[in-house]
Amino acid sequence: MQIASTNVCERMGRSQELSEFRCGTVIGCHLCNKSIYEISLLLNIPRSTVSDIITK
Repeated sequence: MQIASTNVCERMGRSQELSEFRCGTVIGCHLCNKSIYEISLLLNIPRSTVSDIITK
């Protein structure tokens, strides 16, 4: 039995996991006033994932 994780940095979507470093990079970009779209392009991750990380 698998326990559902609420930490967006540990589990994203169905199969892709984001490391703490990648989550930190998203937050760092956000703090530097980059848009969700810009962060998504820079890090090559979906906009929805970027948005989820920033929201959490």
